[in-house]
Amino acid sequence: MLNKNSIVHKWMQRYGRLYLCVLVVATLTSCGGGRRQDVHFNRFEQFLFSQKSNYKPADFRTNLINFNPEDSAYLRALDDFRSDEVVYDIYRITDSLYHDVRWLERDLGGALARLSELCPDIRYDGFYTMVTADIDDYRNRVFCNDHELAVSLDHYAVGDMERYQYFGLPAYIIALSTREHIAADCMAAIAREHIVLPEGQLTMLDYIVAEGKVMWLLEKTLPHTPDSILLRYSSAQLDWMKHNTANVWAWLIENRMIYSTDYALLRNFIDDAPKTNAFGDGSAPRTVAYIGWQIVGRYMKKSGASAAELLEETDSQKILTISGWRPK
Repeated sequence: MLNKNSIVHKWMQRYGRLYLCVLVVATLTSCGGGRRQDVHFNRFEQFLFSQKSNYKPADFRTNLINFNPEDSAYLRALDDFRSDEVVYDIYRITDSLYHDVRWLERDLGGALARLSELCPDIRYDGFYTMVTADIDDYRNRVFCNDHELAVSLDHYAVGDMERYQYFGLPAYIIALSTREHIAADCMAAIAREHIVLPEGQLTMLDYIVAEGKVMWLLEKTLPHTPDSILLRYSSAQLDWMKHNTANVWAWLIENRMIYSTDYALLRNFIDDAPKTNAFGDGSAPRTVAYIGWQIVGRYMKKSGASAAELLEETDSQKILTISGWRPK
């Protein structure tokens, strides 16, 4: 998708493995009252682009990144990364939008406190933001392990990077790359990290239920966030999905898709896209996320299962059967 002659493409070829070094360190501690965790982000990317040397291994330690300032070759590559004119421009644009992230600290603090009430064993104590300049890799803008999370903030600044049209990002990805999506994307990444999937090949029903679990947790941890943001839909796509849920479910059954394991056929119902090809222009993408949300919501009301039990339950058919869900 990148122009092979662009500076960014050349940088990715040479320094692609370095992108995780450009991080913002954060710590997470509990505050009184139980409704919000005190999240404070230390802005490491600002430090990186102002500090010329004197990096120490203790500057940050995390399993998410490989930071080795004692390696002279690593430091040279890091210096090349920092001095690249396009990388610096991307950092400058990103910092102009996200110089102050106290709003994100508040949003995540509230969401993580609610998650802790639902699942006391899930605790996150390390948060990082970064500028990777790897804009083409939009699927990895948020990633985590079981207690740390990293966000590539430059992915959420692409709407202000019109001069770099050779990134080749489709319009629907740019629309999903805004400030309003960051907290929800973070919580979705955390949810997916802790959902236990069935062994073997996954069926469409497995994907439906897994995405439904993600949506249920987002609903509970970000109760004031619009459904369109949680689902990564436009308002028109959300309206389409609400009015066509029964038609989508009927189509999946009639075409024997519910138990299909053919990922090539399933992916257009699962991945971000401008539409679902089977339903034509104007349709919602990721239709299984909305359907799964309805199924899991009904299951949680009927089963009495805890959130932890929901994450660990791998029998998708059991969840569908107990839910008794049928589209209206």
